[in-house]
This record gives sequence, C-alpha cells and structure tokens, in this order.
Amino acid sequence: MKDKNTRPVTYAILAAILYALSTPVSKILMTQIPPSFLAGLLYLGAGFGMLPISLVKKRGSAFRKIDKKDLPYIIEMIILDIAAPVFLMIALSGSAAANISLINNFEIVATSLIAFVLFRERISGKLCCGITLITFSSLLLSFEGMESLSFSTYSAFAFLACISWGFENNCTRKLSDCDPSRIVVIKGIGSGTGALLVSHILQEEIRLSIYVVAALVLGFFAYGLSVYFYVFAQRRLGATKTSSYYAIAPFISALLSIVVLRELPGVSFVVAFVVMIGGMVLVTTDSYLHPQS
Repeated sequence: MKDKNTRPVTYAILAAILYALSTPVSKILMTQIPPSFLAGLLYLGAGFGMLPISLVKKRGSAFRKIDKKDLPYIIEMIILDIAAPVFLMIALSGSAAANISLINNFEIVATSLIAFVLFRERISGKLCCGITLITFSSLLLSFEGMESLSFSTYSAFAFLACISWGFENNCTRKLSDCDPSRIVVIKGIGSGTGALLVSHILQEEIRLSIYVVAALVLGFFAYGLSVYFYVFAQRRLGATKTSSYYAIAPFISALLSIVVLRELPGVSFVVAFVVMIGGMVLVTTDSYLHPQS
C-alpha cells in the first residue's frame, strides 16, 4: 500500500527534475546550436524517443482513441508547440538561464487567463493573488536595469513562449483523455519537424556534431519522459497534488542555472524568487485552477 502511494509522488518529482534540466542544458547547447534548430531537436528527441514506448505499451480502456474531431486541436497544438520553444530558445540566447527559468512560471498565468476568457473558467480570489505575484516577479526579472527601467527584448520572447504554451495547454486539455505517450509522439515529431523548417527558412547555420545527439537525448528526457511521468502521477494523485509537486521545476532549473552556468544572481532575482514562491503556493493550492480528475 505504501509503495502505491509513494510511486506516483516519486514520478511527479522526477517529472519536475527532468524538465528542470532543459533550461540550463539548452543554454550550454546553444553555444553550438542555433535557437530554432535546437527547439526542433528537443521536440524530435521527445517524439522519436517516446515512439517505441507508445508502440509496445499495452492498450487498455483507460484512454480513448484519437479521431477526426481531434484534428483541429492537434493542428493548433503542433503550431503553438513550434512557436513556443523557438521563442524560448531565442530568450535563452540573450538572457540569464536562471531568470528565464522563473519567467516560465508565467505560463500558468497565461493558461488561466486564456481559460477564463475563452472558456469562462472561474478565477478565485486566491488564484488572482497568485497570478498577480507571479506576474510581478516575472516583470521584475525582465528589466535589464532597475535604474533605467529598460525592458529586456529577450524577456519579451520568454513571455511570448509562455503565452503560446498557455494557448497550447488549453488545446491539449481537449485531448487529455487520450493516451499521453501518443500525444507526446504526435506533438514531438510534428512540432520538431516544424521548428526545423523554421530553422531552414531563417537560414540558420547547422553543423552536425555530438551536440546534436545531446539535444535529442535532452529532448527525450526533459520533454518526453517528463510529460509521461507527469501524466502517470496525475492519474493517481489528481491534478492538484501533481501540480504542487511539479511546481518545483522552475526553481530547480533556476538553481541549476546558477550552479552550472555560474550566473551570479542580483538583488532583483532574489526578491523575484521569494515573491514567485508565494505566488506559486497560492496557485498550486487553488482548487479552481486544478480541478480533481
């Protein structure tokens, strides 16, 4: 009985740790791989990496089959997943990885506001306070100099990535009762191919090297297995508890960036970090944002 309770918690934390690796390692890989090409490799690594798992896994009655009515959501999901990682890689190319890691929490704000506008989902007072704190922290991390209040262009790309993923999350929710491994395969191969096409259009300089292999491996673990473990945990813990454990991912990523990349944080980062924690606690414990499945 104890094992049944601890395994999903372990998977939720493992999903968070795996995703946390993506930002600092992507920052390192970007020294050798251009942004759009790297985004494509990450998603292709997730898609092709999860393909064997999807093919050999036993099919049960827990998931419904993907049919024609899902096609519009799949197309929208793929297009948004092409844009979001490309925006994120551009943001990483000119900003501290620790800052971008925390700004990624704005995805929750974008998802909630889009759900409120498009689907009339309720936003409670608690969630509203959490959204306000996260937004304030994200903006604090986006200024290049507090004296001149100069907003970073690269941070703007991070916000665009979060908004794109916010729309994507609201599309993917329509597919939440389908097999998650197949969703990862479709999303990974489709979005990865699209990002490579963007890279070709932008005429990015591409050199095949061991870094390309490293990017594919990172994509499999940070984007593929992370999502798979997250869904596994969610089915047993419920959405609220799983999200609470997974919320540690941006903070782990920020700390890893500081240690691995030797990014010395300033006062504004420390203040934003503390305020962001408060906002995440409010958001992840709000029942309206995470209804039990």
